[in-house]
Amino acid sequence: GTDEHGQKVEELAKECGVTPKEYVDKVTGEIRAVWDKMNASYDWFIRTTDDYHEKAVEKIFRRFYDQGDIYKGYYEGWYCTPCESFFTETQVVDGKCPDCGKPVRKGREEAYFFKMSKYADRLIKHIEENPSFIVPESRKKEMVNNFLRVEGGLQDLCVSRTSVKWGIHTFDPKHVIYVWIDALTNYITALGYDPDKTYEEQSEKFRRYWPCDIHVIGKDILRFHTIYWPIFLMALDLPLPKQIFGHPWFNFGTDKMSKSKGNVIYADELADHFTVDGVRYYALAEMPYGSDGSITYESVIKRYNTDLVNNLGNLVKRTLDMQKKYFDRVVQAPSQKQDIDNELVGTCVQTYEKMTRAMDTLHIADALGYIFDMLSRANKYIDETTPWVLAKYENSKERLGTVLY
Repeated sequence: GTDEHGQKVEELAKECGVTPKEYVDKVTGEIRAVWDKMNASYDWFIRTTDDYHEKAVEKIFRRFYDQGDIYKGYYEGWYCTPCESFFTETQVVDGKCPDCGKPVRKGREEAYFFKMSKYADRLIKHIEENPSFIVPESRKKEMVNNFLRVEGGLQDLCVSRTSVKWGIHTFDPKHVIYVWIDALTNYITALGYDPDKTYEEQSEKFRRYWPCDIHVIGKDILRFHTIYWPIFLMALDLPLPKQIFGHPWFNFGTDKMSKSKGNVIYADELADHFTVDGVRYYALAEMPYGSDGSITYESVIKRYNTDLVNNLGNLVKRTLDMQKKYFDRVVQAPSQKQDIDNELVGTCVQTYEKMTRAMDTLHIADALGYIFDMLSRANKYIDETTPWVLAKYENSKERLGTVLY
């Protein structure tokens, strides 16, 4: 889906000489085309400009205000347009945003604030009582130590703007709802959440899918999903996600990808050279669980050739070619089994068990590693059993059929 409101979009649309809606319609079309090209399927493409979402967000904002979770004040601080975030004097690094490194500017405006402090202790308690709520462990420590257990406590959150027009309007005509209440609630509004109803009164679809088993989130927006989002849910009296996984990044070699550096690799363009499956495989196999992955054209070529061509491709081709050559494509019943066959079967059974455990704990690169180790063992089995030698003798035909089986 696409998160479509905010100052950044407003400014980009102005530069292009179009309305914000025209601008986001074009970009959303491009994003959907990429997902389609990469063979990603989805039940629902979320747009935060859709009517159902905007209406629900207006109601959520009003409910927060009526409950006393939101109050009006003034915001004064350093503002980063690309990140759509305000920062304090101590957070800014040499006049630049601590998250993206772009220059920040001083700003002061009337705004509504959400009382994060009201729910902070409850959130800390939830994190402590649910050790796997935020994973990996290093990300959990980062969130707790840098934002929750800090001097002065959790800062209240600016949730409206008067200087931005492109967004969902509040009951106060000067104010537009600022990014996070709008962006984060899409997970529940897409399921038909009605702010006027209790959890038990929500639709069957909503109760079936919420709370979600897991949010898989880029590590750069983990703070919003592990602190702001759970607190919004607490204020709505809704259950929290069961787990939130802070996903690492791909770097270009050892450098962070950056358009200004010209070192960005796009998945759809990569697929033109290495196929969609080749790119999907690389993205899964080269992304560690807790640290950033690395991608270069050279590393994609190497892994494509080593794993997909020489290991998987070689195994499939050798097996099928011999099955065709020696048995006219008919798979034989295994009638002459030996210990070496049982060893290969055991490797496959163990691989399935290890792979399942790894996938269940989001160690996806490890899971693929186990699978490709198994394929290597199968290739070695072919070399050890030498079917091409067995094929020379009539009395070893049954053994040959068993080996190929």
